[in-house]
Amino acid sequence: ACSTISHTIMGTDCIIHRGVHIGQDGFGFAPSKSGVIKVPQIGQVIIGDGVDIGSGSCIDRGAGPNTIIGDYTKIDNLVQIGHNVQIGAYCFLAGHVGIAGSAIIGNGVMIGGQSGVAGHITIGDGAKLAGHSGFMTDVPPGETWVGAPGMPQKEFWKQVVKLKKLVKS
Repeated sequence: ACSTISHTIMGTDCIIHRGVHIGQDGFGFAPSKSGVIKVPQIGQVIIGDGVDIGSGSCIDRGAGPNTIIGDYTKIDNLVQIGHNVQIGAYCFLAGHVGIAGSAIIGNGVMIGGQSGVAGHITIGDGAKLAGHSGFMTDVPPGETWVGAPGMPQKEFWKQVVKLKKLVKS
């Protein structure tokens, strides 16, 4: 399986594994009175130094603003990064992560496998997002969030304990 790279500016010492697709159009469609129209995707993908992108991952180019992947970020296999997404430096994205368009991911963020990040939200620097979770609101810097919908881990585990007590009653 070959990789395809277009509309991309890439830094040094990057590793692009087999089957990666970078710079294709994002999911740019809008409703209109005459039906669905395609929104032009005219941006690029900017990839920093030392980035590693795993097999089968796709990174959409920006619709206007560029999609940006920060220095030394590591992306596992089968990750989808939507158009206009900004990912900071030294992030770790595990397999099957999906990040919707225009989300902002700070520096040093870790996202567990099979998690989804909604579009147009911000994940603060150093946040940790648990695997198999869904995030639909901003996550403050340095916090660990869990669940679907995602919430601070302490709140999540309190809810789990209360639910177990309800079920035993």
